[in-house]
Amino acid sequence: MFLSMNWISDFVDFTGLDKMDLIRRFSLSTAEVENEIFFKGSDIDGIVVAEIKSVEDHPESKKLHLLKVDAGDGKLTDVVCGAPNVRVGMKTAFAKIGAKIGEIEITPRALAGYTSYGMCCSEKEVGISDDNSGIMDITEAVANGTDIKEVYEIEDIVFEVDNKSLTNRPDLWGHYGIAREFAAIADRPLKPLETVDLSKYDNLEKIDMKIEDELCQRYSCIKLDNITKNVSPVNMRIRLFYCGMRGINLLADLTNYLMLEMGQPMHAFDSRKVEKIRIKRFDEPFTFKTLDGVDRNIDTNTLMICNGDTPVAIAGIMGGLDSEIVEDTTTLTLESATFNAVSTRKSTVKLAHRTDASMRYEKCLDPEMTVPAIARFIKLLQDIDADAKVVSALTDERGFTYDKINLKFDKNFVDRYTGIEIGNDTIVKTLTALGFGVDLQGDSFSVDVPSWRSTKDVTIKADIIEEITRIYGYDNFDINTTKSPLYPVRADIEKTTEDRIKNILVKSFGLHELHSYIWMGYDECKSLGIEIEENVGLTNATNPNIATLRKSLIPTQLCQLKTNTSYAPSFGIFEIGRAVDGLKEDGMCNEKKNLAVTLFSKTKSAQELYFELRDILTVLTGDIKHAALSFKTIEATHSYEHPKNLNKIFCEGVEIGVMGLVHPTVLKKIDKKANVVFAEIDVRAFSAIKANDIKYDEPSKFPGIEIDLSFVTDKFAPIGEAVKAADCALIKDIQVVDTYEDENGKSITVRLFFVHPEKTLTRDEVMNVVNSIIDSLAAKGIELKK
Repeated sequence: MFLSMNWISDFVDFTGLDKMDLIRRFSLSTAEVENEIFFKGSDIDGIVVAEIKSVEDHPESKKLHLLKVDAGDGKLTDVVCGAPNVRVGMKTAFAKIGAKIGEIEITPRALAGYTSYGMCCSEKEVGISDDNSGIMDITEAVANGTDIKEVYEIEDIVFEVDNKSLTNRPDLWGHYGIAREFAAIADRPLKPLETVDLSKYDNLEKIDMKIEDELCQRYSCIKLDNITKNVSPVNMRIRLFYCGMRGINLLADLTNYLMLEMGQPMHAFDSRKVEKIRIKRFDEPFTFKTLDGVDRNIDTNTLMICNGDTPVAIAGIMGGLDSEIVEDTTTLTLESATFNAVSTRKSTVKLAHRTDASMRYEKCLDPEMTVPAIARFIKLLQDIDADAKVVSALTDERGFTYDKINLKFDKNFVDRYTGIEIGNDTIVKTLTALGFGVDLQGDSFSVDVPSWRSTKDVTIKADIIEEITRIYGYDNFDINTTKSPLYPVRADIEKTTEDRIKNILVKSFGLHELHSYIWMGYDECKSLGIEIEENVGLTNATNPNIATLRKSLIPTQLCQLKTNTSYAPSFGIFEIGRAVDGLKEDGMCNEKKNLAVTLFSKTKSAQELYFELRDILTVLTGDIKHAALSFKTIEATHSYEHPKNLNKIFCEGVEIGVMGLVHPTVLKKIDKKANVVFAEIDVRAFSAIKANDIKYDEPSKFPGIEIDLSFVTDKFAPIGEAVKAADCALIKDIQVVDTYEDENGKSITVRLFFVHPEKTLTRDEVMNVVNSIIDSLAAKGIELKK
């Protein structure tokens, strides 16, 4: 938001003060000021008021005119000018020889055979508007030769405030609220706004107006007639232009001016088109054409301003084309209102149309500002157009009222929070300057929060401390080391588990940690043929890539692989991130924290890569939980999963995740010559598993026996179960030695390790156990390979 120091100076006397220093202090205490500050008018010099004494058409040009102008120096100056609006007797802005406009210095210049000894300037060339349609028309009674800067407020200091720093300060969305801050910083009084007394119109008839929806917090309106002027004063248009708005006509400019001055959006309706005002929502959607000529789809949740049952404006956003102020408008109905901030923001998003007015309404404006804004509007209008008349009483209705806030605290509370000594007089002076009501009894304060600060900003005692200290100046605080007790905090098991997982994956296996957003990227998934599954989504998403929350991290990682296939022949990535699987019974998102690991290789087979990932997960589980993993084949349920090679992962009997190959169709779109495997672990479920105690066995002094067995099967799980069922203390380990596939099918070779702690085993002593395992598997149809 752009702010004018000239405008602020209307309300605070800065005589003898350094304005640049005040802006710096404002940035430190109130809101962030952007780096670039604009010194308007400093780049022009030598432009004066001049009167056109004669106009002749150029003999060889249809556009150029030969002028003689009186610049107040006792002679007539020859000027060649191409503006279409030149006329005898017109006063305009004239750049004399030697004048400067930006980096241009005016010199005598030959144009189409005639020399021009100066230049008649448009408002755009002077830098006070974007109007370049003709030269500036000065209607004020000003002596020729008067410097243009003495006639109009061209010189100004304009600075920009970051809107994000004003989000919780609706009172700062206008120059008057900003002036209140400057007054407190500069220790100068804040001048009151000049307004008219609206009570003198109480004897007039009121407007037929009714609030029919509680989303309208307050609606104030009044009717004016006999408006004879249509053009705003130049100084008003300059201020609007410097603050980023263009001049339109007097009434539209006045509403914009009040919005920039008081932060209160207003709207002027042509009274011929608005007679019975109703504020309500409609039961059915419909199309409505706004002032910018765009047809907008209005739903049942959008609040509308209506003439009876006919909508004439979208509440808090924009007026309708059919009720706008036009050139022949002489009677207007002036609206000043506040609307529910959440409703306004939602409607703005649905319509994809944010305006200067809606930005302010979204910040919870003070309903108490509606009537003062009308009184200020009438004062400014009647100063410009003395014939304008008020022809109705003020009509004012409330649909909502904020609670008044009173905060009580003592001096010790302030000292304890600030850590410094701030006197009672300073506290009272600061809060009073900011508009707070303060009652001091001894060292006890009772503070009434002003309405413009109580809508969302100052609600607790700590907020008062902020008000005191920021005006006092954070840079005035003594720098002292805080003395506070520090207590050890036991790390959360889940966080500790995450850190250990990351350390193992990076240090032991060289995987790369990535971070991603929680959205299902529509475009990226579509390019890989991954289906966007129905899930919790963002209402009125403006981009399909952020419309749906992801159920799994794997599609995200596959998309990341796609853009990194040329990084290396083989690599792995992992992330511990968030995913959402629908809604819980309480309507909140069922949010999960998952570990996703994906391996990519152009040199390894799918089988090698699969077992490599299995080993990684086994190491994780062994190091962190001192437990083994088991797997169970499942059917694919997602479009990126392989239809056959997919397994659930179990730890200590608890299902913790899934592991598998990528679907061939998806893999082909990632890289035709590569293999990809993935695993996804529920971090919370994994963390909740109690780690087994570490048991230490004394190594046997005696040699053990290794028995290799090959079974005709493609699954290890039954073999492992049979060995476990044998319940033999002599079996210290079992390993998969090899897998083999021929025309007769697949086979798995396992190695059993037998060790006795007190003697050397013989083959006969272990064969009973081996035979029982073979018989157990044979009963399940799994035979020894012959």
